[in-house]
Amino acid sequence: MAEHILIDPPILYIGTPVVLLSTLNPDGTPNLAPMSSVFALGQTVVLGMELTSRTAQNLRERRQVVVNVPGPELWRNVESLARLTGSDPVPDDKRDVYSYCADKFTAAGLTAEASDLVGPPRVAECRLQIEAEVTSAEPDAGGVFLVTQTRARAIHADPALMVPGTQHIDAHKWRPLVLNFRHYFGLGEEVGENFKTPTPSNPAVSRQR
Repeated sequence: MAEHILIDPPILYIGTPVVLLSTLNPDGTPNLAPMSSVFALGQTVVLGMELTSRTAQNLRERRQVVVNVPGPELWRNVESLARLTGSDPVPDDKRDVYSYCADKFTAAGLTAEASDLVGPPRVAECRLQIEAEVTSAEPDAGGVFLVTQTRARAIHADPALMVPGTQHIDAHKWRPLVLNFRHYFGLGEEVGENFKTPTPSNPAVSRQR
């Protein structure tokens, strides 16, 4: 067993999914922003982002969002948004790196499509889209990030991802885009499965657990 060393990384991107958050700006136009601090608890989707970002402001004011989940094939589209901001003027602390963009869908080469229950549009190219409403949005303990809890209202999935005849996404067909210490990855081959999975690869083995 290797001996561990103490490290002090500037940020802990230890491997989390990348999502594209679509929100509405104060003038009603859509904003689109990549984000990689996200996880789900049942039907609650928790988001984390810079407190001063345009998306954070939109979430607090409009309280609606679509969590669009891209696959690895869209990493270039996602990265094309990395240096863009929907804030005009660009905040002082971002001017050296970021530039204002009024139409991020076009900038990223992505297509906006109407949502069913919320105002912000969905990203047509994302095979999984979650329409959600904000239930709480509070600064983190350090006062740097906004921690937002949202409640899923409608979930759209590409039928090709589904286990036929069920409401389950086939884990062997779905490959989310993952940011791993600021590098983009897809998933590798399956190495095992949790005993609670509703879609076991080997049902006979699962029944014996």
